[in-house]
Amino acid sequence: MSSRPLPTAIPKGARYALVLVALTNAVSLLDRQILAILAPAIKHDLNVGDAEMGLLFGTVFALFYALFSLPLGRLADGWTRTRLLAISLVVWSAATALGGFASSFGVLAASRLGVGIGEAASQPAGTSLIYDYWPRQRRGFVMAVIASAIAVGIGGSLALGGIAAQWWDSGTHTVLHGWQFALIVAALPGFALAALIWRLREPVRGSMDGFATAPDPHPFAASGAVLIAVLPGLHWIVFARRRATRATWLFNLGAMALIVVAMVALTRFATGLSPRPPLVLAGMAINPHALQWSVIGFGLMVIVNLLQSMRIADPQAFAVISRSPTLIMAMTVGALQSVLNYGMMAFNPSFIIRTYHQSMAQTAWQFGLLAATTGIVGPLVWGPLSDTLQKRYPGAGRAYVALFAMGLSPLLSFWVYLAPTAGDFYLRFVFYSLILTGWMPPLYAIIYDQVLPRMRGLTASVYLLVMTILGLGVGPYVVGLLSDATGNLRWSMLGINAVAIPIVILMLLIARRSQRDENALPARAAI
Repeated sequence: MSSRPLPTAIPKGARYALVLVALTNAVSLLDRQILAILAPAIKHDLNVGDAEMGLLFGTVFALFYALFSLPLGRLADGWTRTRLLAISLVVWSAATALGGFASSFGVLAASRLGVGIGEAASQPAGTSLIYDYWPRQRRGFVMAVIASAIAVGIGGSLALGGIAAQWWDSGTHTVLHGWQFALIVAALPGFALAALIWRLREPVRGSMDGFATAPDPHPFAASGAVLIAVLPGLHWIVFARRRATRATWLFNLGAMALIVVAMVALTRFATGLSPRPPLVLAGMAINPHALQWSVIGFGLMVIVNLLQSMRIADPQAFAVISRSPTLIMAMTVGALQSVLNYGMMAFNPSFIIRTYHQSMAQTAWQFGLLAATTGIVGPLVWGPLSDTLQKRYPGAGRAYVALFAMGLSPLLSFWVYLAPTAGDFYLRFVFYSLILTGWMPPLYAIIYDQVLPRMRGLTASVYLLVMTILGLGVGPYVVGLLSDATGNLRWSMLGINAVAIPIVILMLLIARRSQRDENALPARAAI
């Protein structure tokens, strides 16, 4: 690490770069979340239930999003990040457009698979890129802008999806359904944004943190090696080539056996709780619950393989990540919060339509606009506030902002979702959302300050893997499963708030030791 003072001025082009990266996140969430408002129409046309929609919204997307975030995160740590973001935008926009021509659950699932692969680079490459444009003391603000953009994408997905679908269905069109037309429209902004990002200047890696970062001579080979090292089955070849120890083999095989047993048990439990007709994929009839827990099990095995392969191939990164209790706890908090957030977000439009008898267009316009507005305002208040408190209370400042948001919002959710009318729901949702949106900027700043600049893409990928498999992959499915089993969507959504209990405990621990672990970064990295 350099002994010179770290840069504090905002360089030329930083604001423009932040706008483009923020828009990338907005488009990502637009294409990802649009299924939430289109769910009732898709269920009707494809004859599926809430559990299948939860699987489609979360699990199918989650596996490939999480899996490919690893090699693409490694590629972001060594290749030109602007080009990687631009190519990724084109890939997931094309996959979103493919969903507009889906006439079966299988084709729509394939579309979401492609969206997951394309979007896998957005957070690792975007975060790594923008952190080399902005000084350390402004990164709470940076993450607040990105969180606001995410809210724009979520709100925009509801507004655009609902209004476009209902407008198309109100006409005399017979070629496509409204939800198919909405997916095609949602795909268009990504292509224009990709052209702008392709021309963006690539900043010097590590310049804002005082860590000299040598160019990676073989970024694609390293990226491919990461993918092979984590894919179940192929990872054994890597173990053999690197002459992994007997303990490594035994741990891996034991973890695999435990995961298989656990996933079989969960499949049987879910099937007994809410039996569902089989899904036909590639000509095969598959139990949707078996598909869900097979995907989660596969993802868990990828996590195990990743950590073991990192320990062998990049011991410095493994030491930096695994020896930071703050980083491990923060990733766990993010995964638990994602269970809650994605579980609620996936079914918010369906809840409003069913409970308050609003049309798709009404829900899209009113709730979409409200969610976007509060999602923009909230992070822009909480992010700078967390920066200010961090200066006054190093380590604890950001942690307590996140703790306040994640601890209070679950309690408010009962007040919100038990509202007697749609007007009451929307009014209460304003206060709820403004508080809820305070968690992401400080937590993400805590995570990325715990690692070296060269490891930010990899760290983002590890976090995305854990958060996506255990958060996005579980939250929507569990809410849908409970809704199908009980017939009560409201209490199925509210029940997911139980994850707030461990979140609060972990955030209190993070507040006590995050600065200590950040100060120990050079020692963990042995530099």
